[in-house]
Amino acid sequence: MTSCRKRCKREMFKFAQYLYRLVTGTLHADSVEDELELSAVRHRPEGLEKLEALTRFNRKELQILYRGFKNECPSGVVNEDTFKDIYSQFFPQGDASTYAHFLFNAFDTDKDGSVSFEDFVMGLSILLRGSVQEKLNWAFNLYDINKDGYITKEEMLDIMKAIYDMMGKCTYPLLKDDTPRQHVEIFFQKMDKNKDGVVTIDEFIDCCQNDENIMRSMQLFDNVI
Repeated sequence: MTSCRKRCKREMFKFAQYLYRLVTGTLHADSVEDELELSAVRHRPEGLEKLEALTRFNRKELQILYRGFKNECPSGVVNEDTFKDIYSQFFPQGDASTYAHFLFNAFDTDKDGSVSFEDFVMGLSILLRGSVQEKLNWAFNLYDINKDGYITKEEMLDIMKAIYDMMGKCTYPLLKDDTPRQHVEIFFQKMDKNKDGVVTIDEFIDCCQNDENIMRSMQLFDNVI
C-alpha cells in the first residue's frame, strides 16, 4: 500500500508538471515578444493586465503560458474529451475518465462546456501558488458536484470512487469494493460536525486545516514551478 500511495503521488506530481508544460510548450522566456499575439482564434483571452491582477503569474509568465496554450489549443479552448485524453495518459493503470470529468468541471468556472485560457490560468494559479485557504476552497468546489454550496455523502463517495477507479491496478485487488464507502463514512463523520447530513465550506476547511495528512498533500504542487 505504501508503494502504491507513493506511486500515485508521483503520478499526480508529474501531471501537475505536465499541466504547466502543456501551456508553456517548449518556449523560453527570452523568446517571447512583449505583447500577446492575438491571432485568429475562436476565443480571445482577457488583457494581460487583468490576468496579472487576478493571478499570481507575472506578465512574462502569462505571455509564455498563452503562447503554449495557443499552440496546444488553436481554438483558444479545451473541451472535456481532450482534457480526459490528457489525464488518462498519466493513469494508464486505471480509468481516469470520471475523475477527469469532475476536474474539468472544476476548471470550467463559467459552465460553458469548455476551459478557456482564463479558466485554466486562474485554476493553475491557485493550484501552484495559491494559499492554503484558496487551495481548500478550490478542493471544496471539486467535491461540491452540483455546486449548491454543500458536500453530501454521495458527492464525496462519487469523487472517492472516481479516485480509486483512476488508481486502478495501483490499488485493486488489494482494496475491497466497499473501501471507498468505508473511507467516506470516516471522513464525512469527521467533517460533518453538526450532523446535519451535509458538509459546509467552513466545516470542510476547518477539518482539513486540522488534519496533518491533508495539509501535507496541499504542498504537492508547491514546487512544480
